Amino acid sequence: MEMPSHDLSSAIRQSPPIDLSIPYNASWVKDKTILVTGGASGFGAGFVRHWARNGAIVIIGDVDIQRGDDIAREMRKETGKDNVHFVYCDVTDWQSQVNLFKEAIKLSPHGGIDTVVPNAGIAGIPDETMNPKDLSVAEPQPPNLKAIDINIAGVLYSVHLAYYWLPRNPGSKACGIDSDQRQPRDRHILFIGSMASLYPISLAPQYGASKHAVLGLFRSLRATSHLHGVRVNMLCPYFIDTPILKLPARLLLAGGGMGKVEDVVDAATRFVSDSRILGRALVIGPKASFKQEENGEWIVTEHGTPGSETKALWEPYADDWYEQDAFNRNIVKALNAVQKARGWVGWGLDLVKAMGYLIWGSK
Repeated sequence: MEMPSHDLSSAIRQSPPIDLSIPYNASWVKDKTILVTGGASGFGAGFVRHWARNGAIVIIGDVDIQRGDDIAREMRKETGKDNVHFVYCDVTDWQSQVNLFKEAIKLSPHGGIDTVVPNAGIAGIPDETMNPKDLSVAEPQPPNLKAIDINIAGVLYSVHLAYYWLPRNPGSKACGIDSDQRQPRDRHILFIGSMASLYPISLAPQYGASKHAVLGLFRSLRATSHLHGVRVNMLCPYFIDTPILKLPARLLLAGGGMGKVEDVVDAATRFVSDSRILGRALVIGPKASFKQEENGEWIVTEHGTPGSETKALWEPYADDWYEQDAFNRNIVKALNAVQKARGWVGWGLDLVKAMGYLIWGSK
């Protein structure tokens, strides 16, 4: 007897796997209004700068008043346009996020929002695990749940508000897999997950739990995009060289490969600019040369090896709903192999860089 199919791709109306060899045009973001929480540093700042340079109107929501205001002023001066704005926002505070969205509507030239990027987040650290330190006390102190508050509650607030304002975007229409790639008005949420969404990080359980939650939210919402008309996509960065990686993490990662912010920005821009992409995700890792073996595994090779390709972007859901876990494990294994390829020299260089980061900071 034939077994029933468990392939739900047609039911959720997910767009086809992304062909990364097909170029996109960053100028497609022109005149879009994009709201980015956590836009004052790291990926967020990279998004803001790149999209503003390509003609988008970007609203930064962040608790870092100095950096947020500096970036807004810097980009207005560079572009010669009043197209980047900073609004103070504590993503863990509901009313603060409501104020951010309301202000974004006022600042938008067309009175709507095209894309919401709930980017604000922090990394968990070993001291914030769920393990009590002193077992001799009568009762333990409560754990520090700051990572949960920002990475989950903050994202849920942003998404709830996005589902209110995105459908009200003037001139926009419900998303669809047959949409034009250059729709000027959009309804889009770009989630910022992590490799920790796909694979455990034992030293940062709260961070891993929060990013698994973002994955679960993404997968749930993309399954109903055809009902609510808002397209959702997600980024899953590997370890990327940003200020979120503090010295202990940098020392632990010494010898491995870290991705670049510009590759995260590239992946995000493809999602924001191309309205045809629905319910897809991209992993961003260190750029290296890889070759796929006959058994499906990827191995790190020398640049220029016949049959190899140089890449920093991977799609973890290319075979969605089918052998997904095995596919994702293969990607993680390939990215971790970069450490072996770099050897002791790479480890030594990373230690020097980590100490330099401690002395001179991220600037």
